[in-house]
Amino acid sequence: MPMLGVDSITQLKCIYANARSMGNKQEELEAIVQQDRYDLVAITETWWDDSHDWSAAMDGYKLFRRDRQGRRGGGVALYVRECFDCTELQDSDDKVECLWVRMRGKANKTDILLGVCYRPPNQVEETDESFYKRLAVVSESCALVLVGDFNFPDICWKYNTAVSKQSRRFLECVEDNFLTQLVGEPTRGGALLDLLFMNREGLVGGVMVGGHLGLSDHEKIEFSILGEARKVVSKTTTMDFRRANFGLFKALVERVPSETVLKGKGVQEGWTLFKKEILMVQDQAIPMCRKSNRRGKQLAWLNGELLLGLKKKRRVYHLWRKGRATWEEYRDLVRSYREKIRKAKAQLELNLATIIRDNKKCFYKYVNSKKNPKENIFPLMDTEGNVATSDEEKAKVLNAAFASVFNSESSYPQGTPPLELEGKDEEQNIPPLIQEEIVSDILHHLDTHKSMMGSIQEY
Repeated sequence: MPMLGVDSITQLKCIYANARSMGNKQEELEAIVQQDRYDLVAITETWWDDSHDWSAAMDGYKLFRRDRQGRRGGGVALYVRECFDCTELQDSDDKVECLWVRMRGKANKTDILLGVCYRPPNQVEETDESFYKRLAVVSESCALVLVGDFNFPDICWKYNTAVSKQSRRFLECVEDNFLTQLVGEPTRGGALLDLLFMNREGLVGGVMVGGHLGLSDHEKIEFSILGEARKVVSKTTTMDFRRANFGLFKALVERVPSETVLKGKGVQEGWTLFKKEILMVQDQAIPMCRKSNRRGKQLAWLNGELLLGLKKKRRVYHLWRKGRATWEEYRDLVRSYREKIRKAKAQLELNLATIIRDNKKCFYKYVNSKKNPKENIFPLMDTEGNVATSDEEKAKVLNAAFASVFNSESSYPQGTPPLELEGKDEEQNIPPLIQEEIVSDILHHLDTHKSMMGSIQEY
């Protein structure tokens, strides 16, 4: 089991976007996140369903999502860097397109609650009230940051006034929960639809509006959360082969008097002595380093040309905002860049599929990177009916379950073999016959692209 330590980070770099369908924007989002190193990525109008499980995952991030049920469109998602300790709050109301994720703060600091919400323009008052009740509950307990598309174009945030009844009710809810709205520029055409709230002074800063995700008609919002979030740091050490001295390793191995050391020793004793010598050589020739997280991992299909294209897109966007470039020029550039990204990714996947017979490792490494990271283990119940919630308690419950296999609580009473082994005591006591020809044949046919145990167990 890897050793984990706890660190803290005082600023979280965040970005929010209304995607208007992530179907043709996922690759660009991954490129943006790769280049700018965001800790949190909030998305509304994902338009995802169960068929998008493969394409939605992002390497190095936990994905929390809430898809619209029963009809097309909508949906919200939140990517959080894997190193942060966070859990999703469960909400049984499927009508409200909103998710809440709690990030654990430093030992003496409060937790941070992150909310992502999408409110359709035609949402009924009953659904609005369900959201307001939920918001009242979550805003009481900890520092709150809420972002999303709320579709209240008639609200004037400068004077806190509104025209429609639903808009006035929303303003009332904002005031009742002591929320402060931080976006001051229009986010879609001339309307301010995408909003960012906090419930504590100084919790959020560096708010900037600008840029599009693909050709979405909503502006992106960048901001920083200034709270101290708990960051899980790996303390697991591993061998640093990049700094290894293989010449020294070879020379030290050659100095080991193998024949003298192993002479007259049995297989187990000989293996123990040989392993001891190799580990001593390893300590001298191969330095150790702390196992790093996946923060710096480069996307396999993201090359220098695509990174330059992303910078050019941003530059032309600012020229368009200043009237020095036309919308058609910006649109054509976005489409061209999107096509280049999709071709680069498709070519990579084609190459991996082509060489899968000769190099399975690269193929499955890419496939595994698209899987959503494993979530935390849910609470467990021990044999006495007690619920284990902490990591230490869960580990004890699991350990007891595994240990029970080897004691009287197992399926077979001690001393009673399974039916298929009855009458085979004599065969089990016969030592295995090991022949040099058989071992040589097995070694000759080992698959170098499979794990050691997987290849050996087939024989």
